[in-house]
Amino acid sequence: MSKPDKKHYRPRYEGACPCGSGRSYESCCMPYHHSKAKASTAEQLMRSRYSAYFFRETGYLVETTHPDTRTPGLRKEIEKMIHQVNWAGLEVVAVAKGGREDKTGKVEFVAKYFVQGEPFELHEVSRFRRHQGEWKYLDGKA
Repeated sequence: MSKPDKKHYRPRYEGACPCGSGRSYESCCMPYHHSKAKASTAEQLMRSRYSAYFFRETGYLVETTHPDTRTPGLRKEIEKMIHQVNWAGLEVVAVAKGGREDKTGKVEFVAKYFVQGEPFELHEVSRFRRHQGEWKYLDGKA
């Protein structure tokens, strides 16, 4: 088997951020995933969580879930499904509160994904709440 042509090969994390911000992954969600920065808005956290699903960053997804809704089996639940889904795009529909000075916020989004080649969409309104000063995902309604 031949090696990929280095001119055409790019690691998955290079290029545009999967969250749809228009920025590079390296300057957008990667710092959150590698504990170099904290999301300052609910929308930033939601986008970084989408990218975490894309890159299969289970630890980040567990850590950014609010303790009030973080179930004991959450890590195993995420690990069970994370490799079955291929995320294909994110559109933020609406944002309510969730700013730098807010304590709560909501983000409505549509995420496109594939399971075994079949296309699906997740349309959700996610709720976020600060915990010890940091934004955390509380829950969502599809």
